[in-house]
Amino acid sequence: MSESFSSFLYLVSSICFILGLKGFSSAATSRSGNLYAIFGMSIAILTTLLSPAVTHFQYILLAVIIGGSIGTVLAKKIEMTALPQLVAAFHSLVGLAAVLVAAAAFYSPQAFNIGTIQHINTASLFEMSLGVIIGSITFTGSIVAFCKLQGLMSGKPLQFTKQHMINAGLGLALVVLTIIFMATESTFIFWTLTFVALTLGFLLILPIGGADMPVVVSMLNSYSGWAAAGIGFTLNNHVLIIVGALVGASGAILSHIMCKGMNRSIINVILGGFGSDVAADVNMPASAQSDKPIKSSGAEDAAYMMRNAQNIIIVPGYGMAVAQAQHAVREMVDILKNAGVRVRYAIHPVAGRMPGHMNVLLAEANVPYDDVLEMDEINSDFSTTDVAFVIGANDITNPAAKKDKASPIYGMPILDVENARTVFFVKRSLASGYAGVDNELFYSDNTMMVLGDAKKVCDDIIKALKESA
Repeated sequence: MSESFSSFLYLVSSICFILGLKGFSSAATSRSGNLYAIFGMSIAILTTLLSPAVTHFQYILLAVIIGGSIGTVLAKKIEMTALPQLVAAFHSLVGLAAVLVAAAAFYSPQAFNIGTIQHINTASLFEMSLGVIIGSITFTGSIVAFCKLQGLMSGKPLQFTKQHMINAGLGLALVVLTIIFMATESTFIFWTLTFVALTLGFLLILPIGGADMPVVVSMLNSYSGWAAAGIGFTLNNHVLIIVGALVGASGAILSHIMCKGMNRSIINVILGGFGSDVAADVNMPASAQSDKPIKSSGAEDAAYMMRNAQNIIIVPGYGMAVAQAQHAVREMVDILKNAGVRVRYAIHPVAGRMPGHMNVLLAEANVPYDDVLEMDEINSDFSTTDVAFVIGANDITNPAAKKDKASPIYGMPILDVENARTVFFVKRSLASGYAGVDNELFYSDNTMMVLGDAKKVCDDIIKALKESA
């Protein structure tokens, strides 16, 4: 295949990636966006394989079989509730790939057309250093994020004395080591640079609390994109540079949006250590309850109130994802709609521990896209809503974010659920949410707590609605 034709195909591939990214901006077009991305990646892979520089297909085929098999098994077995940690794990692999490619280029520069051993182009040495630094930080940082999300490590902010000074020192050391490496091409300096970057990635994410982990995952997504772009420079692969830049830029933009949605500073997220002061504990026991009085309710009461309502807003959260209750919610809503009730869904920008998590679950249950509204679109409607039905969405409905200046979530935009005439809050217990903050909405005069598994509660409501029809 000629170089000009390869460049043309890479251009087509890049356009497909851009169209795919545009498609991901809306739930209604996300499937077509995914198809564009798949088509673009297929073109990029085939173009690369048909390059005259590729001669050992057996090694590539072996890598495809191993990686494809692992990916297929994970895709079939992974639960939607575990998607955030899966994304973090994938990011770590992209970072590791960047480090390995940089190491390969360092030990065999002639294979990459960047010079010979001890005579590598200066620009290539700089690109190599950047790839190692970003890749290493992404690798260890993503592993820490995975462990925190998976519950293998405490979700509490693990802070230590003079952590910012230590991190700043390591950052300065990376700059100095990069300059020395470019001047000497020392093998010892190369691996020292790698080790320091790996350590910095670990220390940057370790102090961040579980409440901020969605932003961290998004930021690591951006890092993985820039790491991929670094690989593209080393390999002189234009499509990899473009794709990496797209992922890096879009991840950074998404992180900025999420920081606004959680009242977090993106600078603090990048530097690390901006965990909430009140520790998030994903393993908090269900029995952890407050002594404040609550109003309890059952499925029958909820069914009666919703059947006689005119407007209902459903607020899905992580509890719905854990219980896999999205199909039961859809069936419940269909019954209410057939009875003449207006029902819509309200989605917070960071609902479900990752942006888009709730949208994917609702789309899986074939919920109409027009019924699913973002926070800014629907927040003002809660004051004229008869019933707000909250399913396991905790921190994003907590009024403390607006009232309690001492709260670690103060200033975070929330769904104004408390303004509805009646709030039914479905939750397993009165335990605090992922931010580790008690939700004062539980104790409001207009809130009825329906304690139990979200799917079972919805099934009981469906049964009660059918019996009263």
